[in-house]
Amino acid sequence: MYKIKQIPDDFVVKEISELKLENKGSYSYYILKKKDYTTIAACNLVAEKLSVRSKFINFAGTKDKKAVTEQFISIQNGPAKGILLRGIELRYIGRGSERLNLGKLQGNYFEIIVRNLDEVNLSKIKKIPNYFDEQRFGKNMNNHIIGKHIIKRGFKEACSLIPELKYYLGRHPNDFVGALRSLDKQVLRMYVHAYQSWLWNKTAELLIKKGQKSNLKLPILGFETELEENVLKIIKPIMEAENVSQRHFIIRQIPELSSEGTERDLFAEVKNLKISKPESDELNNGKKKVKISFELQKGSYATIVVKELFK
Repeated sequence: MYKIKQIPDDFVVKEISELKLENKGSYSYYILKKKDYTTIAACNLVAEKLSVRSKFINFAGTKDKKAVTEQFISIQNGPAKGILLRGIELRYIGRGSERLNLGKLQGNYFEIIVRNLDEVNLSKIKKIPNYFDEQRFGKNMNNHIIGKHIIKRGFKEACSLIPELKYYLGRHPNDFVGALRSLDKQVLRMYVHAYQSWLWNKTAELLIKKGQKSNLKLPILGFETELEENVLKIIKPIMEAENVSQRHFIIRQIPELSSEGTERDLFAEVKNLKISKPESDELNNGKKKVKISFELQKGSYATIVVKELFK
């Protein structure tokens, strides 16, 4: 079985940005290079070292912890300087009038070392099913379960699956909505997004099994999603089995989590794919390794490319 991310340097990610620099503006832009940190953890440490509030730091996408990643961040009225910490390098690049928000990037460039190989006989691929991969669902693979509890108003059940809330609930018993709202907003939204992603994956999987080969915009379910007949036939049984409706995505107790829905390409194009010649794998005796590099549109998962290449 192939291995990736045996060491962080095996997985390199660099954002391809649509950032526009200006001579002035309320936002300072930086390139954040990190290793062995989640994006949120790295930004929190940057906030501490620069003496700014973490809520004034924004980014376009979250990046893996066990990897070497480069991404753009903005800090409202941030200083025109960088910092260098263990595992973190922050480089100031200029100013502008808009803050970065999730999704505000063109895509990502990847360099990945795939290890523990016996034989290497790979054919290049041009597209992948655009599934959300395991990272979306968390280390314990239960982010989507928490998200479902939230949209179904099972706030107590959601809190029981989030260990970080034990302290808050110890001080405020039964304040389950307050406990959830004590979390960072981006973390809290992640749970609802994970459930939407899980529903999307189930729908996409069934469509592809039915022979769908051409690309289309497949809805990510929300309260304003318009479902065409061919998609409705697929997703309606899934929703019935889950006992959810589109109205569940209007969350009056926590309005900032309400989601109108969006859409996602069923397939993603794999651009500029390069595969190196096999070499001896110094981490796995008697095995081979290869280096692959490619570009993907924003929101698509490099690990799905690896799965498609090595399945």
